[in-house]
Amino acid sequence: MKSIKINGQKREGSGKAANNQLRNTGFVPCNLYGKSGNINFNIFSTDFKELVYTPDTYRVELNIDGEQYSAVMKEVQFHPLSDQITHVDFHEIDENKPVKLELPIRFTGNAAGVREGGKLVKKLRALKVKGLVKDMPDAIEVDISDLGLGKSIKVRDIDTKGIEIMNAGPNPVATVEVPRGLKGKTEEAAAATGKKKK
Repeated sequence: MKSIKINGQKREGSGKAANNQLRNTGFVPCNLYGKSGNINFNIFSTDFKELVYTPDTYRVELNIDGEQYSAVMKEVQFHPLSDQITHVDFHEIDENKPVKLELPIRFTGNAAGVREGGKLVKKLRALKVKGLVKDMPDAIEVDISDLGLGKSIKVRDIDTKGIEIMNAGPNPVATVEVPRGLKGKTEEAAAATGKKKK
């Protein structure tokens, strides 16, 4: 699992006025929950660029006034009009307890159905997983090499070691759709095959 270092500063006030004042000076109010208790702190808004605006999931090494904490980002709140980050919650990692995260899907290979004229449609970009942080990969790799025309890879088809996928098993992850122009030919070929078997 990828790691990123971010510096923060503890804050005393936690009311609406204090938080707005922080935002006006370029900081984002944050909370860290976990075995160390509830810690109120702030991070400079530009320091979230690599953490928030990316499909990747990171282990965050927080330095809060010289104290070190390992955490994962759990929730980000945005301003409804400006999309500015207004608040972030972190959950402190306990190496011996499982955590729930979203990990990006990394598709590998070239789908057989695409070579036959089909269109690859990625139904999911990430998966919800549960497990120990030490077992978390950077991404969930899904090999689509054998994916044929009109076929799908479903959540239950994905093999992950050491972590549990929380998404429903029947949900499709990727599908090769048959284009309209190719559907008629496919149906004709199937019908012709059926007549030969008779």
